Amino acid sequence: MKNIEVNQIINPIPATDGAGVKLKRSIGLEPNYFDPFLMLDEFGSENKDDYIAGFPPHPHRGIETVTYMLAGDFEHKDSTGGQGRMTAGDVQWMKTGSGIIHSEMPAMKGGKLHGFQLWINMPSKIKMSKPEYHYIDSDKMAVHKDEEKKIKIIAGKFEKVEGPIKGHNIEPIYFDIEIKKGKEFNFGIPSNHNSFIYLIDGQIKIGNKKHDKVIGSTLILLTKGENLRVSALSDAKFLLISGKPIGEQIARGGPFVMNTKQEILQAVNDYHNGTFVKWKKLI
Repeated sequence: MKNIEVNQIINPIPATDGAGVKLKRSIGLEPNYFDPFLMLDEFGSENKDDYIAGFPPHPHRGIETVTYMLAGDFEHKDSTGGQGRMTAGDVQWMKTGSGIIHSEMPAMKGGKLHGFQLWINMPSKIKMSKPEYHYIDSDKMAVHKDEEKKIKIIAGKFEKVEGPIKGHNIEPIYFDIEIKKGKEFNFGIPSNHNSFIYLIDGQIKIGNKKHDKVIGSTLILLTKGENLRVSALSDAKFLLISGKPIGEQIARGGPFVMNTKQEILQAVNDYHNGTFVKWKKLI
């Protein structure tokens, strides 16, 4: 069984998106793509001016978006009639498929907002499929808890606890892990997966080999292997995200991710001529 080690440590780059929301982007610039993951943003501030303008209506095609709230309230509305209010601990997992227009706006006038958005690629055979919307309430989140750690399981399985996202083509793992100083998190990951850790708080050591200091908001790309060991050098909180690569050529055009430039041009044309939304109601 091969140990998983640190492959690359990446400091997120300050960026803005939507109507000027300030965030930290770690996947989507360099690396541009970590198959099947297209983008990872951390948004968070106690200054309402950094987030209050939100993400007004905008389109997506060919991707999945996973929004995970740690603090604050967001309101989601989309072109299919789907809507919901996200609060701390909630997850929104949306397959945009053939196309969706949605907005994500702060449902708060001030205070702390903190969360993550992950973009996942879709294989060509389902890029034009019917959109799907999964809302996971924090009260219904699968959780493993012992004296050393607490793990919120959005996707995947830890020991006997399985997350609500199942039957997915990339066989995703998405854990939110809190671990006490001096303790270890050990976990087996399929050897064909691409995996990363996003450290939110604290300091950790990964694997057996020496690596640069990892502390605070940091992305750590991992090597392929089966055995992951994370040691907490202080009380720490981090995300573990893993998935099976799709292995297809991609073409990107803003909020559209397809396989060819022609498909991107078609998405743009569909959006401008009013034929973008193929499905009027989510099931």
